[in-house]
Amino acid sequence: MSASAHDAFDLLIIGAGAAGLMAAVTAGRAGQRVLLLDGARTLGAKILVAGGGRCNVTHAVVSERDYAGGTPQQIKKVLQRFPVRETIAFFAALGVELKQESTGKLFPTTDRARTVLDALLRACNDAGVRIHHPTRIERVHFNSAQSRFIAESAMESFSAPRIVLATGGKALPKSGSDGVGYSFAQGFGHTLTQHIVPALAPLLLPPAHWLLALSGLALDVELSLALPTGAPFKFPAQFKAWTVEGALLATHFGLSGPAALDISRHWTHAHTIEHQVLLRINWLPQHREETLDALLVSRKGVSILTVLREHLPERFARAILQQLALDPLITPQQLPRERRQALVRALVSTLVEVTGDRGFTYAEATAGGVPLDEIDLSSMESRMQCGLFLVGEILDVDGRIGGFNFQWAWASGLVAGTSASRG
Repeated sequence: MSASAHDAFDLLIIGAGAAGLMAAVTAGRAGQRVLLLDGARTLGAKILVAGGGRCNVTHAVVSERDYAGGTPQQIKKVLQRFPVRETIAFFAALGVELKQESTGKLFPTTDRARTVLDALLRACNDAGVRIHHPTRIERVHFNSAQSRFIAESAMESFSAPRIVLATGGKALPKSGSDGVGYSFAQGFGHTLTQHIVPALAPLLLPPAHWLLALSGLALDVELSLALPTGAPFKFPAQFKAWTVEGALLATHFGLSGPAALDISRHWTHAHTIEHQVLLRINWLPQHREETLDALLVSRKGVSILTVLREHLPERFARAILQQLALDPLITPQQLPRERRQALVRALVSTLVEVTGDRGFTYAEATAGGVPLDEIDLSSMESRMQCGLFLVGEILDVDGRIGGFNFQWAWASGLVAGTSASRG
């Protein structure tokens, strides 16, 4: 669908990702004449690639504790306006039934992200939303004489008395999230957080690290951050300490899987404070040093490899024993106490040097953005410019893996679409 620069619109929305589509549907249903503009080559690209092409729409249990960035109280204020049960009902009304998997993630029963995107586009059409695509907006400003926002592309301009910035952050730039929305926001007086970094990004290890040889191996682990001394890394008082549990995947470049992705933004943040911060891996999350040492001591006459194989893949067990120069056939009783304790520490507290992450190209979200203090969270309207609304990933909110970022997008988009319709 196309729109003429001379058409009359009540609301412009820049960005047709999850948050922008939700804002468009909500405002269109409220009777607003909505123009949705998006410059990506593929409409809804981030929805289509999410969840391995299945689109993890949301999670069964979502709370403010699943997010970083803004304060929990701020994030909760938005999330409670559109809880998970309403998300499920919203998509069911669009003909998209969701199924819950053992992890708590909710996917469409078709296992196709296209199902979700097509339903949202149909809802936009049914609500009278005009979609102009692909149209890359290069400049946005407010014309005070006309009391209208002007969005300009290289060839056209569009105007309306209200505007929603749903441009995303910088993650997966091929989807259209290239950070241009930040300059739009700054043009209206908004600031940005000191650091805008990849979130939910795979981590890189030094080229010769022993874990690289285990590429393809996945284990359930517990991750946290530590100093070179082994002491826990302590974030400034305003940030909570993060410990992550989940699957960790060894790759040819480093570490991936849900646990690595979840800890990545916290490692990056910590790295800006203390450059020598390390990743601590507990390969046996059900154990601490005392309980694991007791387990080893109790297994009399059994090789340490046999004991480890009962709890870990043999490939990993042999690799970590090799790192410690331990004979896999020796029994725990034959190990000197200090060697046994070194094995215990390695299993519950391996310290790993991380050299970086794979960047925004491979990140699933962005950490940082426009601070929530600059937004009226009851409406998602800017405190700097009346009639300007900001939603989704452009804001300083990022959730852990599992559908949490989509839930933020649905909730913030709905609040903005509802509020913009009252203008």
